[in-house]
Amino acid sequence: MLFGLAVVLASLYGLLHVVKRLQARSGSGQATLRIIGGTAVGPRERVVLVELGEKVLVLGVAPGRITALQTLDTAEVPRSAPPAPIEGDFQRKLASLLKGGRHEA
Repeated sequence: MLFGLAVVLASLYGLLHVVKRLQARSGSGQATLRIIGGTAVGPRERVVLVELGEKVLVLGVAPGRITALQTLDTAEVPRSAPPAPIEGDFQRKLASLLKGGRHEA
């Protein structure tokens, strides 16, 4: 009985390794997804832009559901510039506020 259990466990272990190898081989050709941006349209709903190769998918995301709203080419999607860096005197203004000074705009 113990020998039979050992054979079954060894078989399961071997099958696990075979499945992992097959998944690793087939996964190498997968396209990469990149989230470009998104915005909330409700308390639990969002519209998200996802880049998939040469296409951009506009997705509606809600709890338990994702709906494709539109498919665009990457050239059709405007790219925004990164936000401007915070001014250097922010640190001085924050220190003044923390010391109890008045905030001057």
